Amino acid sequence: MTEPILSLRDIEKRFPGVHALRGVSFDVRPGEVHALLGENGAGKSTLIKIISGVHRPDSGTMTLDGKPVHFSNPNDAQNRGIATIYQELGLYPELIGAENIFMGHAPRRRFGPFSIVDWPEMERRAREILADLNIHDLDVRRKVGTLNVGNRQRVEIAKALSFNARILIMDEPTAALTEADVERLFDIVRLLRERGVGIIYISHRLNEVFELADRVTVLRDGQYVDTMAVKDVAEPELISMMVGRTIDNLFPKMHAEIGEVVLEVRDLKREPHTRGVSFSVRAGEIVGIAGLVGSGRSETAQIVFGTLPAESGEILISGQPVKIRHPAEAVAHGIAYVPEDRGLQGLVRAMTLRENNSMAVLKEVSRSTFIQYGSEKAMALEAIRQLAIRATGPEQIANKLSGGNQQKVVVSKWLASKPKLLIMDEPTRGVDVGAKSEIHRLMSQLAAENGLAVLMISSELPEILGMSDRVLVMREGRIAAEFTRAEATQERIAAAMMSDNGAAPAAAQGAAS
Repeated sequence: MTEPILSLRDIEKRFPGVHALRGVSFDVRPGEVHALLGENGAGKSTLIKIISGVHRPDSGTMTLDGKPVHFSNPNDAQNRGIATIYQELGLYPELIGAENIFMGHAPRRRFGPFSIVDWPEMERRAREILADLNIHDLDVRRKVGTLNVGNRQRVEIAKALSFNARILIMDEPTAALTEADVERLFDIVRLLRERGVGIIYISHRLNEVFELADRVTVLRDGQYVDTMAVKDVAEPELISMMVGRTIDNLFPKMHAEIGEVVLEVRDLKREPHTRGVSFSVRAGEIVGIAGLVGSGRSETAQIVFGTLPAESGEILISGQPVKIRHPAEAVAHGIAYVPEDRGLQGLVRAMTLRENNSMAVLKEVSRSTFIQYGSEKAMALEAIRQLAIRATGPEQIANKLSGGNQQKVVVSKWLASKPKLLIMDEPTRGVDVGAKSEIHRLMSQLAAENGLAVLMISSELPEILGMSDRVLVMREGRIAAEFTRAEATQERIAAAMMSDNGAAPAAAQGAAS
């Protein structure tokens, strides 16, 4: 077997109050994709930050090409051929692609006693790197901020390769990509593997692991669990290794009595995002909205919640027409919204769990103009108990929570407002498999036991199929098809997302009333 490029043995790392890594071992070989899996908080991020020079281990050894190495900072790791592409890309949106690719090491030429950036040479090299990745449709002179997410990620990969990276770390690289961009990314990963680059691949999407990876290493609670060839392991076994228990049902859908219509939308328009959208959601019902990125799914939810104004159309709550011009009016009508981007739109990450949890109901925890700390704390403790939020306590800073627990805080914040309708946009994006199951269970329980109407938007068809009582498919700003739970299949939904040929049977089309 090929000797590892990089090898870590018995790595220990502590932070105040947290034993992040306990005797973890890991290696990556040239020309392999090595998946690193684990729940949020398992130690994956700490391990890759040690590999990339952000953190130094408290103990243990790290060798590169068989020789001990110690990285004092990310530049040390980068200069030794280790590049990291984080989920939140580290690019400068106001600079062009070529500048981002060669940031900090642009080619220069002499100009008298000075040296200046050699712009033509920098652009030429940038195009050369992209062409080497079979990328020919990306203009290196365009500002990165004007590129779509997929092309920004390609710029990030080219930037890594401009340092002659031999090891490429990819942290949740497909989280915000369209299906077409995911396929293009996979092609690049396979190309790099063929060229001998060692790739450390982190993802919560197990289908990607089985499609791309050669080996997989699992961490749990900061400890090494096992490393094995992907061909020798099945998905249930991986899940059990990650969470320390068997998850028998990732989509624990409970039977619910479907009640009266809570939300009805009639001919909602806001060009070009929505073009005459009509549908309804009943008490106790989970209605899933599927569709490609850009189909108008999220914009429809934002119009209902008042963050985007509608140009025309009608919204009814419990049969009564209402005007929703901003979120405060939506909340007053019993609507809650868990947004797609919890970090930017759902949480104030620098504030505590307690402060975030009460944000939607400040009047209830205030007397006169003063917030009552005791009431706020009691509410946070109840949320921690009810939603099984894993935190040190109400005063933990939100940004220090794992992704799944951050999502639970966003949900608990809105549940405190006692809504009639809960809109959940990508409810489990970037969340590990254990937290996914818990969020699904909570969603189902709220619908079945509390009669909550749930409108769920998701890019993951298994989630749509597993949790929805009805499925709406959006395409180009319109409802293209509607399926009952019994009628919905992955093939039917995918066909409806892509073309008119996949439309639902006539009996199932249109808005349910």
